[in-house]
Amino acid sequence: MGSLDGRVVLITGAGRGIGREEALFFAAEGAKVVVNDPGVAVDGSGGDAGVAAKVVEEITARGGQAVASTGSVADWDEARRMVETALETFGDLHAVVNNAAIERNRGLSDLPEADFDDVVAVKLKGTFAVTRWAARHWREQYEAGVRTDRAVVNTSSGSGLLNPLPAQAAYAAGNAGVAALTTVAALELGRYGVRVNCLSPSMARTRLTLAVPGMSEEPPAGRFDPLHPAACAPVAAYLASPACPLTGQVLSVRGGTVALNRGWSLGDHMHKDGLWSVEELAEKVRELPADDPFDKLAQALSGALGSVGRARLQEMINSLLDA
Repeated sequence: MGSLDGRVVLITGAGRGIGREEALFFAAEGAKVVVNDPGVAVDGSGGDAGVAAKVVEEITARGGQAVASTGSVADWDEARRMVETALETFGDLHAVVNNAAIERNRGLSDLPEADFDDVVAVKLKGTFAVTRWAARHWREQYEAGVRTDRAVVNTSSGSGLLNPLPAQAAYAAGNAGVAALTTVAALELGRYGVRVNCLSPSMARTRLTLAVPGMSEEPPAGRFDPLHPAACAPVAAYLASPACPLTGQVLSVRGGTVALNRGWSLGDHMHKDGLWSVEELAEKVRELPADDPFDKLAQALSGALGSVGRARLQEMINSLLDA
């Protein structure tokens, strides 16, 4: 018996990287999987229907059940059709894993409007669109008296939550938005028996991260590879399974480490009974401890790059922005 026996799961961005590993793992755990992926390049260009089809072939060759979907999550009607594909092929839909993403990395002052729009459309709008159409079905089922566990597993990123990276204004903004959307959806959809959580991979080796120094290096054969995208799959499967009680949570995954995120929270404060003057603020704000984004980024990258000084980090940022 697998942890997902009898579950029908739609996984977007399931043709490569983390999404592919999730699709294979979910199927091995007994799920019937809709493998959605238009087969585009990292920047969203092109398309290859064979990418999703190949994952379906891998699943069926191992005795699992899967069907390919090649629509774009950023297209409202195609998002609806991929939910319909699950219903028409397997008769129901129990969980959605929103994993689709593209990247177009440039410095903010050079980032074209279209690039920002396209990245956010896939990452944030796509997560909303697929979840919205699934939620419509789940609401109808609930109102018809069908009571069963449903789940949404969104995918965010450390770039957006913990360490937004230079040259990733659109990608970081989209991922941060997904985390906020997770909270809202959890509050709204709980009434229909739907749990909504978010997975935030960190330092996973995919097409989107291979350019980062150190990410392409693999450990010797037989040793655990903490950067392998498969590390995310069992966590996603747990969040999608009826055994999971969590909702409204964001879980970071880095190799074998899984951590609950606290999100934005209030820190140290200062108070006055009345309006502050600019001069008072200039004096008092200095007393509040503040995180330095350079230090946070250096610490986040330490797993791949080792100790990074501020000057070296600034050089790396400059090279990204000038590329």
